[in-house]
This record gives sequence, structure tokens and C-alpha cells, in this order.
Amino acid sequence: MFAAQHLTKRYGRLTALSGVSFSVRAGEVLGLIGPNGSGKTTLFECLGGVLPLDEGSIVRDGRPMSDRERASTLFYLPDAIVPWPAQTVRWAIDFTLGFFRGRADLVEEIVRRLDIAPLIDSTIGSLSKGQRKRALLAIGLLMPHPVLLADEPFDGLDLRQSRDVGETLRSYASAGRTMFLSIHQIRDAARVCDRFVLLSGGRTRGEGTMEELAALAAARSGSSGSHRDLEEVFLALT
Repeated sequence: MFAAQHLTKRYGRLTALSGVSFSVRAGEVLGLIGPNGSGKTTLFECLGGVLPLDEGSIVRDGRPMSDRERASTLFYLPDAIVPWPAQTVRWAIDFTLGFFRGRADLVEEIVRRLDIAPLIDSTIGSLSKGQRKRALLAIGLLMPHPVLLADEPFDGLDLRQSRDVGETLRSYASAGRTMFLSIHQIRDAARVCDRFVLLSGGRTRGEGTMEELAALAAARSGSSGSHRDLEEVFLALT
């Protein structure tokens, strides 16, 4: 769908992103994996147009995407936000559907799949972290944009909720929506994602499927041994 090429973001003397490059494919669940402080949120804010890039470009069909193209392609759902705290979940869904011309035909299905019917008339400010996360994910899934950028979509969810949300995200990706998820819990990422972008210290350390990353880790270490899981691969490459 698009490629990030050499994205760089600085805050004074601090370089938060340094030459980050990767590709995003249609209909995949792509995981952005890295520890806290690795640059994941900065990268999503740059992709979503919240922050300007200092260097690099976002390219589609061989040319940089315009601001208008990015705004119509990418919907960025930040972590730890409390929008319209005095308004109900129902109001927020109705408002964003109207503003972005979202998928009103999917409301009932998404409300059911994310189990937010009991929350629908609660104010957003009164929700717990996990409840708010599910309510905002519902809004993200209802938007018409081909790509959903979700920062820490599993944060605040219990095991069952994480599994249900992961299955929901995968099902909509299978139907053609692209999910780009920033995740610091590697087990969540391994369960949900098709491919991964590994980020550490503001740099891309690897990109690919689990098998491709394991091969890359083996090649870099000069070992013929296999890496058994994503956690081992991440540690080997970073």
C-alpha cells in the first residue's frame, strides 16, 4: 500500500527516529515491535500527520503521498487518550461516523464483537482503561480509511479481551482492511500479526514474517541454530 523511506525525526539533539524504512501491504496485520522508548509512538505520530518529519518520505506507487492522500488512507488511533470525556460512547461513535463518513452498516457487528454494548451510554471519561480502549478501537474499525494505525491496542485488556480483540482485528484484515499495530508485548504481537517491523533505539532492526526474521537473526549471528519464538528473534536482532 505504501512504503516509509528513511524517516527521521529529531527533538533538538535527540534523534527519536533515524532512517526508518519499511513497507505496508494491503490486508495484513503488521506489528511494530519495540520496547518503551524505542520510537514507536513517534513513528505513528509522523505517519498519522501529528508530527512533521525532518527527513524521509511516505511513498505510494513510486511517489510521495500528499497530506490529503495520507489523511484519507491512514486513521491514527493514539494510546492513552480520553476524547470527549463528558460525552457517551454512543455520541462519539455517531459523531465520528458522520464526520469521517464511516461504516454505519458495521456498528452493530463491531459493538457486539468488542463487547461494548454495556458501555454504549456511559461517558468516555467514566470508563476504565480497558473499556475505553475497546470503545476507541470500535471507532477506529468503523472508519473508512484503508489503514488503521493503532498504538498499543491491547494495553489495559485482560487475557480474554486481548484474544477477542486480536481475533476481531484479524477478521477485518482478512476482509481487506490493513492493520498496523504498535505493540510492546511480544506475545500479543506473535499471536496476531502476519509480519513485523522491529524498532529499537529509533532504528529499524528487521522487517518480515517470523520465518524471515528468524533467518535474518541466524545470518547475523553466524549460527545455524533456529530461534524458537519472536522474543528470541527480537533479542537477537536488537
